[in-house]
Amino acid sequence: MQRTAPKNALYAQSGGVTAVINASACGVIETARRYPKRIGKVYAGRHGIIGALTEDLIDTSKESRATISGLRYTPGGAFGSARYKLAGLDKNRTQYERLIEVFQAHDIGYFFYNGGNDSMDTAHKVSEIGVQLGYPITCIGVPKTVDNDLPITDCCPGFGSAAKYIAVSTREAALDVMSMARTSTKVFVLEVMGRHAGWMAAAGGMAGEKAGDSPHIILFPEIAFDKPQFLAKVKKSVEKYGYCVIVVSEGVRDDTGKFLAEGGTKDAFGHSQLGGVGPIVAQMTQEAFGYKFHWAVADYLQRSARHIASKVDVEHAYAVGKAAVEMALKGKNAVMPVIVRKSSKPYRWTIGEAPLAAVANKEKQVPRSFITADGFGITAACRRYLLPLISGEDYPPYRRGVPAYVTLKGAAVAKRLRSKFEV
Repeated sequence: MQRTAPKNALYAQSGGVTAVINASACGVIETARRYPKRIGKVYAGRHGIIGALTEDLIDTSKESRATISGLRYTPGGAFGSARYKLAGLDKNRTQYERLIEVFQAHDIGYFFYNGGNDSMDTAHKVSEIGVQLGYPITCIGVPKTVDNDLPITDCCPGFGSAAKYIAVSTREAALDVMSMARTSTKVFVLEVMGRHAGWMAAAGGMAGEKAGDSPHIILFPEIAFDKPQFLAKVKKSVEKYGYCVIVVSEGVRDDTGKFLAEGGTKDAFGHSQLGGVGPIVAQMTQEAFGYKFHWAVADYLQRSARHIASKVDVEHAYAVGKAAVEMALKGKNAVMPVIVRKSSKPYRWTIGEAPLAAVANKEKQVPRSFITADGFGITAACRRYLLPLISGEDYPPYRRGVPAYVTLKGAAVAKRLRSKFEV
């Protein structure tokens, strides 16, 4: 009886990257390499799904064991990511048909898509059209997002490290402001990511431990911005403590639902382009009270700061990559490994699974019970949830004073299709 060769796998990164997305890639590739009789080569899409559509693939078998291992502590997206949303199957089947064409050409039977809400929707649709076209694909979503807004999973790999960066940066900046407040800056604003969910903003609350500690105000997307209440809170803080530290989510809205920092443009997923809410709220305090202010935007720094990553987050990221392969080999399809919290103190967790259909295009916001009654802070329940996620250190190796991250060869897979595809 002749044995059939094992199917190859395709791994792709999607959307905004994180400090630990490559740890998930490491988990996928290292685990797949342990089963050479079940999985052939692991290819990666260069720049995510765009690489898959254009047949621009990377052969990860050309990378050494040490390089793949080094992905665990390297930030960014080692294979390249992209913000590129495929249309619905009912609107444009061409893109999905092209993916199946590429999969067939390279004997790919497994698809591991590492991303957030939109990516889980894509992975789900690929699993569906594969069946329709007579070329079934095992599609497993690998969760990732600093926004922490995927449903079902207790938390999202990438969030814990970004949250740790925000908490640490808020505490350090607050000490700076406090030392100069008598004769200089009275208000400091840190703008963080979070379009519809304020998990990143909530993380700033971990900078303080007792009453009066910074941040004095957190502005959440879940709470409609009330300018008079906000200004009253600022004034009270400056009068009582001498200064006011504010953490604001980019997605803060007014009571009509309009973003305070609506830019009027859209990103590749059709979302409103945001940014600049920090200076907006800072300027309000100067106009109202004449306070000197400073503001900062964490921007890419919060999601790329691998040097201060949460150890728990790194372990989560690797675990979901490893579990994705194991689920595929068990015959699972159209599912996503999720983190299941068993207890918060001591922190214990395990890996579960969720159907992609239950995750795709859904967002998990900060529950009201995690936000104080006045809408400007986090509760004890929120602290209990966040603390394990920012815990532990997992420093990368250093060389000559800076982190020694790995760089891939990125060897290209020879193209087999005559047709080209434009994106």
